[in-house]
Amino acid sequence: MKKCFIATLALTLALALTGCGNGGTDEKSEGVMTYAEYDAAALDTQVVIEAYVQAKQSWWENQATVYAQDKDGAYFLYNMACSEEDYAKLTTGTKIKVTGYKAEWSGEVEIIDATFEIMDGNYVASATDVTSLLGTDDLIKHQNQFVSFKGMTVEDAGNGTAFMYNWDGSGEEGSDLYFNVSLNGNTYTFTVESYLCGADTDVYKAVKALEIGQTVDMEGFLYWYNGVNPHITSVTVK
Repeated sequence: MKKCFIATLALTLALALTGCGNGGTDEKSEGVMTYAEYDAAALDTQVVIEAYVQAKQSWWENQATVYAQDKDGAYFLYNMACSEEDYAKLTTGTKIKVTGYKAEWSGEVEIIDATFEIMDGNYVASATDVTSLLGTDDLIKHQNQFVSFKGMTVEDAGNGTAFMYNWDGSGEEGSDLYFNVSLNGNTYTFTVESYLCGADTDVYKAVKALEIGQTVDMEGFLYWYNGVNPHITSVTVK
């Protein structure tokens, strides 16, 4: 009986720890907003959120730009105060508490002038397939989330090839990559953000190797710039 009780207790503790590790119930600390409360907050007001780092875009002059997400929604943390030492600690899945101000820039909702502290917990989001939402009003509800697009066709980027450096072709190796993909007769512009995925990454190389007419599956973060402008982190040619 005693051994059975101990084994049951051990199993219970193991399951509890697993729950903490994968996001669990994602309970918020006192004074922390749920995603719904954050979403409803007015622009230029202070917000306090807890979320999990999904990708680091850049660090410069003690400021970090980070994609973060919880089980209900996602956040773009722009130029958040962060030492280089702390930036190294922001590995994928790390839970952070962020205090800043809700802002919008060309349609992209973000948190600016923010500070953060690292919390206990870890969660890595799976990509949500939003292919069917392209061209609908519901797509923006997934803004900043890690998402996937499947079965899209590579189109001319506007220069006779499958991609161009920068939005107008003015860049060079190491610049952002812009490429067009279509679905059901509608064409969308996707981006490989060079700060997020530089020239040495697999996705950067993959986009440079694309050919017009190929069918591709993609993953990335649902960034917004005067309309949907996903920051792509992986491309697979079908």
